[in-house]
Amino acid sequence: MRENTKNCIEVEAKTTQEAIKIALGKLGAKREDVEIRILREEHKGLFGMEGAEQAKIKVVVKKNKIPRGR
Repeated sequence: MRENTKNCIEVEAKTTQEAIKIALGKLGAKREDVEIRILREEHKGLFGMEGAEQAKIKVVVKKNKIPRGR
């Protein structure tokens, strides 16, 4: 996981949905308060096994939705 600023975060996880959940928790934001960019979809490994390549997303808090105290 790499944080760019207080209001922007990049997260890698097994699935896109898991990465979104992690990012929202770290930012303390709701899904409607952020922009989500999928940088890389997860790819299954040999014989459909998970984890060959993790999903990677970038989440940016919308300017008018910055959580107070951050």
